[in-house]
Amino acid sequence: MKTLKKDDIKQEVFDLYDDYAHNKIQRREFIEKLGLYAVGGITVTSLMSFLMPNYVDTMLVKKDDPRLDSDYITYDSPEGGGEIKGLLSRPKDAQGKLGGIVVVHENRGLNPYIEDTARRAALEGFITLAPDALTPLGGYPGNDDEGRAMQRKRDRNKMLEDFIAAYNYLKSHKDCSGKIGVVGFCFGGWISNMMAVKIPELAAAVPFYGGQPKEDIDKIKAPLMLQFAGLDTRVNEGWPTYEEALKDNGKEYVAYNYPNVNHGFHNTTTPRYDKEVAELAWQRTIDFFKEKLN
Repeated sequence: MKTLKKDDIKQEVFDLYDDYAHNKIQRREFIEKLGLYAVGGITVTSLMSFLMPNYVDTMLVKKDDPRLDSDYITYDSPEGGGEIKGLLSRPKDAQGKLGGIVVVHENRGLNPYIEDTARRAALEGFITLAPDALTPLGGYPGNDDEGRAMQRKRDRNKMLEDFIAAYNYLKSHKDCSGKIGVVGFCFGGWISNMMAVKIPELAAAVPFYGGQPKEDIDKIKAPLMLQFAGLDTRVNEGWPTYEEALKDNGKEYVAYNYPNVNHGFHNTTTPRYDKEVAELAWQRTIDFFKEKLN
């Protein structure tokens, strides 16, 4: 069997995976369409294996990193799912109170990539909370396909309330300064935008390839840093209208559109990952939070 590399994969395959990952096509149709690209020693099985997340070899911060206090907590979300589980992380050697960051997962629950991202942010000198919006259904099931199916069963506005409740949890935490931002990816990008609409005291928001709010943009107080993937036509088509509304309402924002990368470029676990762009976007995110939360 041919060992696949990213350059072996046509852009149409990444687009097909994007449709599958965002519930536009079912698994059976996804597999059938992959067959069109199983040529030249490439099999459908090898394509599937290559495209699926690899959580074993891609984590950047170990769960038991000695520099961190990182553990699961539960908090109340009375307007959302009730009691929500989340990963709370902070640097062990922190002095004084820390800025807080809510880290919001994609459309499949709190998987290892998002936990890893929350630990990375904590190592930069923040207290972070990465909630699992699948908690009312039993939590992230250990499989992204099942996670996506579970997340479709929840109302997204109820899930938004769960992340607003996470903000409130950090706000009252003894180790938090009260200055809190949010970063989210895909579905989490939409949540990040919506938290900026819903929380006047939010100190900063960084949506990665997230859907845009359609109304009440005038209510946004938080400075925004918006990260887009150049090949992500699905999300990007909504940006001009959103940007016009931000400008019309005099909002503080900066937007980066990285050419020739796919939706999910920050996610270390799939071949959509682009190391150079992901590291640049992440450093910009951390610098933004250090400016706005410290």
